[in-house]
Amino acid sequence: MSAAPTAQGYDDVVARIARAAQAAGRLAGAVTLVAVSKQQPWEAIEPVLAAGQRVFGENRVQEALARWAGKTAAGGLTLHLIGPLQTNKAKDAVAHFGVIETLDREKLARALADEVQKQGRTPRLYIQVNTGEEAQKAGVIPAEADAFIAAVRGAYGLTPEGLMCIPPAGEPAGPHFALLRKIAERNGLSKLSMGMSGDFETAIRFGATSVRVGSAVFGARG
Repeated sequence: MSAAPTAQGYDDVVARIARAAQAAGRLAGAVTLVAVSKQQPWEAIEPVLAAGQRVFGENRVQEALARWAGKTAAGGLTLHLIGPLQTNKAKDAVAHFGVIETLDREKLARALADEVQKQGRTPRLYIQVNTGEEAQKAGVIPAEADAFIAAVRGAYGLTPEGLMCIPPAGEPAGPHFALLRKIAERNGLSKLSMGMSGDFETAIRFGATSVRVGSAVFGARG
């Protein structure tokens, strides 16, 4: 009989975030942990929730709605959408997510702006930048980021608060985090969502304001 899931991984990640922030001369509270609950069974999420975590990341809208149905209204929970968003899911994303981190094209900006108007609900928005310019990944390429940010603000009347990136696997993450920070600074964006289980301490050193951590919190998915 296997042992019941615990919050040991969560406690360890929280402590590591605090140490990394201190080493970077930052307050631990300046970095938000987004616990990536995608594809996790509820029995793995429950002890992390009980330990006090209130911010969770999900990749797919419908999967998230099924997992969190009836649970987000109470307890101050915030869901971050961290996976690619199809325009036909914009309605549900605006209705149920507190933060959408993957705005990356004008068609999606238009759909989100329409839903914000209809619903009177405004999720916080991050623009995803494909810092490695990888063909298989979502995100605006760095050379087009400034113009896209301007269009999101101007043509669509949206107010993004930050940028998000996923560095290429097998490359040092630091240069990608530095690039994202540079784009954010010149566009007056204060939030940086960067860093996952393998590199979140590096991301904190480069100024991450939120880190998206799954396997280090919950253990590897089955």
